[in-house]
Amino acid sequence: MTSVLKYRVAACALVAALSLTAGTAQAADLGGNCCADLEERIAELEATTARKGNRKVSLEVSGHVNEALLWWDDGVESNVGTYTNDNSRTRFRFKGEAKIDSDWKAGYLIEIGVRSSNSKRFTQDDDNGDGAGALDLRHSVWYLNSKRFGRVWVGLTGGAGEKVTETNLAATKDIAKYSNVEDNALGLNMRFNGAISATSWRRLMRDGGDQPGEGRRFNMVRYDTPEFAGFTGTANFGEDDTWEVGARYTGALAGFKLAAAVAYGENNDTNGVVSGGSFSASQTGFQCPGNEWNGAVNNPAAVTNGCQQVGGSLSVMHEETGVYFNLAGGRLTDDNIANDPGVPAATRPFIDNEHDFYAGEVGIERKWMALGKTTLFAQYFKNEGGTLDRGFSATGAPGTGDIVASTLESYGIGVVQGIDAAAMHLYLTYRHYEADITRADGAGGLVNFDADNLDVVMGGAIIRF
Repeated sequence: MTSVLKYRVAACALVAALSLTAGTAQAADLGGNCCADLEERIAELEATTARKGNRKVSLEVSGHVNEALLWWDDGVESNVGTYTNDNSRTRFRFKGEAKIDSDWKAGYLIEIGVRSSNSKRFTQDDDNGDGAGALDLRHSVWYLNSKRFGRVWVGLTGGAGEKVTETNLAATKDIAKYSNVEDNALGLNMRFNGAISATSWRRLMRDGGDQPGEGRRFNMVRYDTPEFAGFTGTANFGEDDTWEVGARYTGALAGFKLAAAVAYGENNDTNGVVSGGSFSASQTGFQCPGNEWNGAVNNPAAVTNGCQQVGGSLSVMHEETGVYFNLAGGRLTDDNIANDPGVPAATRPFIDNEHDFYAGEVGIERKWMALGKTTLFAQYFKNEGGTLDRGFSATGAPGTGDIVASTLESYGIGVVQGIDAAAMHLYLTYRHYEADITRADGAGGLVNFDADNLDVVMGGAIIRF
């Protein structure tokens, strides 16, 4: 853009010089023609400089920065720090498209996430958390698109299950996800009667903290149907026999905006997570604890059934008043947990092989001030899961039992204020967490533990570019 500005200044100086040495009528005619050509050339240069990699395929650069202050209190210790809000972490993306003919287009998407520090992975002893200061590859994919036949994607991206449990028409979708609570400080270790354990809050939700039924980005071939009456379908396959199918809907009815999604998937992968260098990404589909553990001990024969999950969500907003609600739920079934060679035989009859969650949000989003819309909201989340952590101990000392069942609940409220002139949202949220755990002692006995409560406040801003 600097070169374009220099071009404008130099050209205008030339026009002024010519005007001083030419006749009045001639100068006026010369200045008019020259300036018209000049403005056309400048517009062409600006478009080429800002948006184009070449004259055939477009280039668009966009993204956002999402940083916040986060305060937490686990009943014994409290602290505050600055974190990248992983509800929608800071990122930048490159995307573009080229027209092949009247029906077909080709395009691409590259998106890279940035974490200055990690709001979902820090602990009492690690202020920044895993991945702090690193980049992670979120999307690297090309596609072919037809108005009549739909779109085919190839590469690293999300499939039918990606964000299927997170449908949300309100501004909270990038700030405080009602169905994915791990992003708000659930990397912290749990406490029991004041004693800190080695188990983090997020471990009560599936393998890595994602809610049951929610998909992940992985290397895949994906197909999207053309849109019909607001509906689109998706099917994808990749990464060692992981596949998903699903459908989504967006539309309006009787003064209400509607959005919904549902997906089903199966995963037979035994390789766990693979990452490398400063760019890392999940190299499997949605993960199953039994598959990952059995594969980790080189016992793929124990993975007999794979795992299956289903999830969905609904968002409804009244257009005139801005009153809205969101609902979501999901289930993951993993029979291979009981095949884990590390689980004692006496424990296996108590294992809960199903992980379930449901969540909701109610609120109002209206433009009460010239700055932009204000969103007031309240949220509820509940997750019930099975074996997720071996060798559990409520005191932090080495344990001899396994978590065979658990319950996690969360209550939250918050406010979001849009600033339209800056493509920005300011926000302030509060969440309260409660949990209880059932542990098998390996000798046929069960012990119940109530965790100390956790409170989290997060305030910050997201600005888009």
